[in-house]
Amino acid sequence: MPIAKHIASDLERASYVRKMFEQGEELKKRYGADNIYDFSLGNPEVEPPASVRESFIRHAGDDTQGIHRYMNNAGYANVREQIAALIGQRSGVRMKGSHVVMTVGAAGGLNIALKALLDPGDEVIAFAPYFKEYDFYAKNHGGSVTPVLTKDNTFTPDAAALESAICARTKAVIINSPNNPTGAVYDEDCLKSVADVIHACEKKFGTNIYVISDDPYIEVIYDGIKAPHIFQYFQNAIIVYSYSKSLALAGERIGYAAVSPDAADADAIAAGLVFCNRVLGFVNAPAFMQRVVADNLESSVDISIYTEKRDAICSIMRDAGFDFMTPKGAFYLFPKIMGDDEEAFKERAVAHNILIVPGSGFGWPGRFRLAFCVASDTILRSRGAFMELAGEYK
Repeated sequence: MPIAKHIASDLERASYVRKMFEQGEELKKRYGADNIYDFSLGNPEVEPPASVRESFIRHAGDDTQGIHRYMNNAGYANVREQIAALIGQRSGVRMKGSHVVMTVGAAGGLNIALKALLDPGDEVIAFAPYFKEYDFYAKNHGGSVTPVLTKDNTFTPDAAALESAICARTKAVIINSPNNPTGAVYDEDCLKSVADVIHACEKKFGTNIYVISDDPYIEVIYDGIKAPHIFQYFQNAIIVYSYSKSLALAGERIGYAAVSPDAADADAIAAGLVFCNRVLGFVNAPAFMQRVVADNLESSVDISIYTEKRDAICSIMRDAGFDFMTPKGAFYLFPKIMGDDEEAFKERAVAHNILIVPGSGFGWPGRFRLAFCVASDTILRSRGAFMELAGEYK
């Protein structure tokens, strides 16, 4: 077999999200896009803000010599300085541009962070349910993910469960708040409890445990809730951020990784991120998009659009009789399946032209994820299909 054995094995258990997305594309070709209710992929339907489009036009017309050449592997110094200033303003921590590395989206940021931190055999803790690509990212760099179940119904970290899971090989803990797939937002008390456990375990094992905060949804929060800044609670911390959601630039692959200046060996970690950006083949984040996001650091899509979408899908699911937690952030709903067979429920949903992602795809069987970042008309038209699906279980 020409393909590597471990890749062949991984293909068999590859992301449920992508599998459902691909199935959706086939169904749309067969029945027409208007007849398929595809909630499988967190691919924002909203367009970038007008200020971003204006930046596209301005920079595309710039005839300055050399602006499309290589730059430092960390990205443009002026862009990194601007982002550092913004992080400092929001966190109260004194940041330096040298602690910011421009990345190829959050996925690129997570990979350079894990490569910089992990030795073979090291473990990474992720709070389940979680984005299962973390498994592959850790494996890329010789590590493995240890899932730690969150509290049922609130999906917030359980401090006791975390403490039981941490061992001498634990190198990092990934925090994703607002959370994919649940929409949970970790409040101050939650983060303090996690920090207390990590600090105690660092002393117990004589190690440094890094918190990697996967932050692509940090602006997508509802009902006036505020997400505490991770640097205020964790000394050894790395933020991984993407403009995919805040500016609706998912396909442009632009983000950053930022190391807390208070972290142990912060300068060495930052240098490691820069090195890993190069050796993993990213080389540097796209030059054009660095200039665009630098113009729009304070901009965001209109979050009220997502609020309306959330309220619409929650209304439908509530009327259909599904059991779920109203999301506080991100753009996902994570209801319980009906019946006791997850795979059968998924197939019944497909029979009604509804595409969902089973909870097993996030390490939490018995539920399913709906990505409600789709067109509002798709959500509204799906009401009848959900009612019919639920009707089969009554």
